[in-house]
Amino acid sequence: MKQQQILDARLSDWRKLIRALHARFLTGDFAKGLAFVTAVGKAAERAGHHPDVNLTYSFVDLKLISHDVSQVTQRDIDLARQISEIARAQGIESNPSGLAEIELALDSADLAAAGPFWAALLDGGFTGDDVVAPDGRLPSLWFQHTDAHETPRQRFHLDLWLPHDIAEERIAAAVAAGGRVVYDDEAPAFVVLADPEGNKACVCTFLNR
Repeated sequence: MKQQQILDARLSDWRKLIRALHARFLTGDFAKGLAFVTAVGKAAERAGHHPDVNLTYSFVDLKLISHDVSQVTQRDIDLARQISEIARAQGIESNPSGLAEIELALDSADLAAAGPFWAALLDGGFTGDDVVAPDGRLPSLWFQHTDAHETPRQRFHLDLWLPHDIAEERIAAAVAAGGRVVYDDEAPAFVVLADPEGNKACVCTFLNR
C-alpha cells in the first residue's frame, strides 16, 4: 500500500514506521489492558487477520502488517479501524508520540558477502537489503550500500524510525542536547544527526520514500 493511501486512511491512533502500522493504547493497568487485548483478539479472529501484541502494565502496543506480502494492506487498515473503535468504546486513549522502532544500519561494499553472515548470526531472513528476525525479537538490520574504503569510519549506525508528526520535535531535542544536523536534504524521509563526538544516527519516517 502506498504512503498516500495510508495517510488518506486517517488512522489517528496509528503510525507507519519501518514496515508496519503501530499503535500504543494507554490502558492504565494490567486488568484493563487484558480486557482490551481480549476484545481485540475476538475482532482479529472474526477478521482472520491478527496483530502482534505487547501487553504491559500501563499500555498495550499493537503492530499490524500482512505477513504474506510483508507490507501494509487494506486488511491492516480495516483491522486498525476496528481496534480503534474498541479502544474508544472502552474509554482508552492512544499515544502515538510513544511509538518508535530501532533499525541497525551497516555500511557494506559487498552485500553478497556480508549479508549471509549477519542473517546466520541473527537467525533472520536475508531479503533485498535487509535481515529481518522472523519473530521480531531483534531489530532489523539494513545494509547501506557504500564504496569500499580502508580508512577507519563509523560502519554501524542507528536508524530511529518515528511517527512522521513526531520526528521534527525529537530532532530538535537531540540538537538542544548537544547534537547537530549533518544532512537533511532528504527530510522528512531521513535526517542524519551527529553527537558531540561525531557518531551519527538517522531519524527516519515513512514519508517521501
